[in-house]
Amino acid sequence: QVQLVESGGGLVQAGGSLRLSCAASGRTFSSYVMGWFRQAPGKEREFVAAIRWSGGSTYYADSVKGRFTISRDNAKNTVYLQMNNLRPEDTANYYCAASRSCPFDSNIIFERSYAYWGQGTQVTVSS
Repeated sequence: QVQLVESGGGLVQAGGSLRLSCAASGRTFSSYVMGWFRQAPGKEREFVAAIRWSGGSTYYADSVKGRFTISRDNAKNTVYLQMNNLRPEDTANYYCAASRSCPFDSNIIFERSYAYWGQGTQVTVSS
């Protein structure tokens, strides 16, 4: 059974940084695509970033490009989301997701491509 556990959320001032972690267990993730999504109050969940575990290819939403960095640590089976220069509009619940079957193409931005989800971690950015 795949388990994804997020941590690292919190309250930060605009311009600050946070690093989110997603600890993955229950499988060998070398063939997986891992994604980060977020959902703000009253809004739909949206794609933030994705990484192909094998090879480390990455892709970002335009809204976070240049500010956020997704990475993975093979030894720790953990995916990270380093968030710099945070803005109030980044305030949301952030979710980690995993897909075993999705190729690393345009489908990685869709929730339906991911079978496994964590419980989320809240990020609040004050102005």
